[in-house]
Amino acid sequence: MSENILVNDARVMSKGQVTIPKNIRMALGVSTGDRVTFIVENGSVRIINSAIYAIQKFQEQMKGQAALAGFTSEEDIADWITNSRREENAE
Repeated sequence: MSENILVNDARVMSKGQVTIPKNIRMALGVSTGDRVTFIVENGSVRIINSAIYAIQKFQEQMKGQAALAGFTSEEDIADWITNSRREENAE
């Protein structure tokens, strides 16, 4: 088995609750109070940190928008952020 694959099991309780094993929580970067997203595909379930999932979905939706706005490099974006902050501080 590959080193980056974790396998663990958990018991489903009477109310449908499952405790995510500690090593899996650590791998997902989730702790008490965090949210997880369940993705069901072809009879398999993936669990992902909800914050990471939201960022991934946002990135998919915004794909190509930077080029349309004239940003062609990370430096362009950094310059825009710097200029925006200067404008805000000048107000």
